[in-house]
Amino acid sequence: MNNKELLLNEIEGVPEGKIQEVINFVRFLKAQQREEEFGITLISEPSLASDWDKPEEDEAWSDL
Repeated sequence: MNNKELLLNEIEGVPEGKIQEVINFVRFLKAQQREEEFGITLISEPSLASDWDKPEEDEAWSDL
């Protein structure tokens, strides 16, 4: 049984009154993942800027 199946089995056993908490927690985890991915993008921007700011890059993208 894979992790997704294990999770679904666990969710089946959650009392009805706790389902909203589970939903909120899953949404929190997804939001946290998006924030981490966005943070990595922001961190890498300065190191990539040296390549982006070259005249060759401007010329390559000028037709778009």
